Amino acid sequence: MNEKAMILVVDDDPIVLQSCRMVLEGEGYGVVLASSVDEALEILPGRSFRAILVDLKMPRRDGMHLVERVLKERPDLPIVMMTGFSTPETIREGYRKGASVLLPKPFTPDELLGALAKALNKK
Repeated sequence: MNEKAMILVVDDDPIVLQSCRMVLEGEGYGVVLASSVDEALEILPGRSFRAILVDLKMPRRDGMHLVERVLKERPDLPIVMMTGFSTPETIREGYRKGASVLLPKPFTPDELLGALAKALNKK
């Protein structure tokens, strides 16, 4: 596989995880999936990801928690925050916390790839 980059996808919805995997792997990205913020935090040490896609609303810890934790150590890491709760407040909060791009759910494969490309180009 000709991998452009390793991408971590974090979402509690297995359909979203598998959909993102199919789209991203189809474009040559390597993909690692996590179904919670805690799982993502276990995966991150020692791994080199080019970007993270994370859902805003998840049980226990939300995506904002992951964004804050990751950017303390890797402020240059592009983060796409996915959300089904896109309000002006969540958009402001996401950008304030350090998300590179906000991607409203539901999204198409082209929207996913566009958001990732935009995030990768911003950093």
